[in-house]
Amino acid sequence: MTDETLKYNLPEDRIPKAWYNIVADLPEPLAPVLHPGTGQPVGPDDLAPLFPMALIAQEVSAEREIEIPEPVREVLKLWRPSPLYRARRLEQALDTPAKIYYKYEGVSPSGSHKPNTAVAQAFYNAEEGTKRLSTETGAGQWGSSLAFAGSLFGLPVDVYMVKISYQQKPYRRSLMETYGARCVASPSEETESGRNILAENPDSTGSLGIAISEAVEVAAKNPDTKYALGSVLNHVLLHQSIIGLEAIEQFDMAGDYPDIVVGCAGGGSNLAGLAFPFLGRKLRGGEDVKVLAVEPTACPTLTRGKYAYDFGDTANLTPLVKMYTLGSTFVPEGIHAGGLRYHGMAPLVSHVLDLGLLEARAEPQLDCFAAGVQFARAEGIVPAPESTHAVKEGIDEALKCKEEGVSRTILIGLSGHGHFDMQAYTDYFSGKLEDHAHDQKALRESIALLPHVAAE
Repeated sequence: MTDETLKYNLPEDRIPKAWYNIVADLPEPLAPVLHPGTGQPVGPDDLAPLFPMALIAQEVSAEREIEIPEPVREVLKLWRPSPLYRARRLEQALDTPAKIYYKYEGVSPSGSHKPNTAVAQAFYNAEEGTKRLSTETGAGQWGSSLAFAGSLFGLPVDVYMVKISYQQKPYRRSLMETYGARCVASPSEETESGRNILAENPDSTGSLGIAISEAVEVAAKNPDTKYALGSVLNHVLLHQSIIGLEAIEQFDMAGDYPDIVVGCAGGGSNLAGLAFPFLGRKLRGGEDVKVLAVEPTACPTLTRGKYAYDFGDTANLTPLVKMYTLGSTFVPEGIHAGGLRYHGMAPLVSHVLDLGLLEARAEPQLDCFAAGVQFARAEGIVPAPESTHAVKEGIDEALKCKEEGVSRTILIGLSGHGHFDMQAYTDYFSGKLEDHAHDQKALRESIALLPHVAAE
């Protein structure tokens, strides 16, 4: 194919046969995951109540490549490989010398990148005899993806959905129910964690940290139930690496290679899935690349958080991981990018930032929606609110190229479409959306409550 081609497709037989694990190429190892009671590194037995052993093995693996089971690849063929597009119309609208590409994950059944790991997690759970899955979801992309995957492997799914998103995104709830899942607004009266939050604040809008507490509690108290997480953990980022692996091959088809890779960052899975294979090549002596992680100013984990050990949930039921965090008690404002409202960041993404291998930036809600609209009017695809953050930064980098009179190749991770988020766009056009800066006082108080860990 020539450079004039707008769309770069791979045949389904070119779906990667192995996931990429960046741990094998990092110059320094990750900090250990600690047991909250003993302060000692956790072992497989500590994680067994929550996850099947196959996923625990992937969580601690240092192997560069881990084989993708054939049943998982067969399901992935429903929508993978996902397309890589050259955004020529956007380039023309910006009058930039930059070349802009986007890897589009909205072609999946649930409309985002999340099924890449949901299918794998459902497969491994079903293979090891799990009878039911519990999980959390913010904007609903993860909940609907796990509901879809559970339906394929005969696993009922209970989804605790952050209350503000439960109210803002009713069609995401309907999609989960269509796939057979049960969707509960979090915090709820179903768990001790939820009841405690409601007792303290009956009008709580919820957060991913709270919803995680509820889902973990359900799994811990029911021997037939396992917990599934849609981001943050090593094995989740591993499964998402299929995005970047495909993109590398598609750039070979295009005769090009990105100078800049941009992704939105909430828990870190879509960013890592796109960027880590490129960073791996760089770490092994290959082409240089700049990676930009973009988050909301209302939840500035990477740009305002502290790199420290913290709990992954609000009720402090999870192991302690070293990550950039706003503190597990921090509850962000109810912005429409619900998938980016998490107090922490994936330990691997946090570690890579700490090593200086990526840059983090925060953007306000209104500027991101303006960029999303500009993208939609040029390229025809309405981005999910989360994805607009990557689009905003990609456009900024393209305009910088125009100012400097240089041509760079920019790759944007378009993690999903906004078809279930049109109320957000309606609110934007009607002037109802507001920019939210994070609450500095609440952030200070939350950071002050971080657990003291001798290992630091």
